Amino acid sequence: MRIVVASTPDAVAAEAARLVLDRVRQRPDLVLGLATGLTMVPFYRALLVRKAREHVSFDGLRIFALDEYRGGRPEQPGSCRGFLERHVLQQLDVPSGQIHLLDGLAPDAEAECARYEELMARTGGIDVQILGIGGNGHIGFNEPGSSLESRTRLAPLSQATRQANARQWGGDPQAVPSEALTMGIGTILSARTCLLLAFGAGKAAAVQSAIEGPVTASVPASALQRHSDTVFLLDEEAAARLSRRE
Repeated sequence: MRIVVASTPDAVAAEAARLVLDRVRQRPDLVLGLATGLTMVPFYRALLVRKAREHVSFDGLRIFALDEYRGGRPEQPGSCRGFLERHVLQQLDVPSGQIHLLDGLAPDAEAECARYEELMARTGGIDVQILGIGGNGHIGFNEPGSSLESRTRLAPLSQATRQANARQWGGDPQAVPSEALTMGIGTILSARTCLLLAFGAGKAAAVQSAIEGPVTASVPASALQRHSDTVFLLDEEAAARLSRRE
């Protein structure tokens, strides 16, 4: 596990963008897992700016979304697909056939999750997985109590998560779906590299527990301690409770 601390969210986003572009240069057919949430907005902005400035092609990239709300329609701004299309996918030169998204409207959620797992396996697995962290320590939509070996599945969302994501659903927590399709913790740990971004004092306790606490299902992000190549990219506020930075 490596910890990178920068002064501001924009500086963290710039470093994350640099790491991703370096990997794309090394492997143009990289398999990249993308996350959603407000933490990702400055990251995707930095990625697009740097990509254009440095003339890096993404036409060989394969992309997998981390999760999707159950019942989330693509045209809804709060849906994961809507978020990704608005903030990054529409501006990338990735052929549509190389972009893979979970279908929150699939009539059989279990079958959809199995399809997604199989597709990731056929593609060779995720090379770089982008992650955020919830205030309660969740990664993806793996809430506290999720199995550390879980695979892509339909998962219930806590009221805290619905409250935190309400801004993207018109400000009403009750408008946020109560379930989501998500890569499981085991699926996430199968990625060759994980880059977790966190900004602000509201994430400091979760970051400390994930990095310095015990590995426990009550803090899903703590499972990253078991991963062979994880980088935590933090601003000063998110890193404020850490006793070590390395």
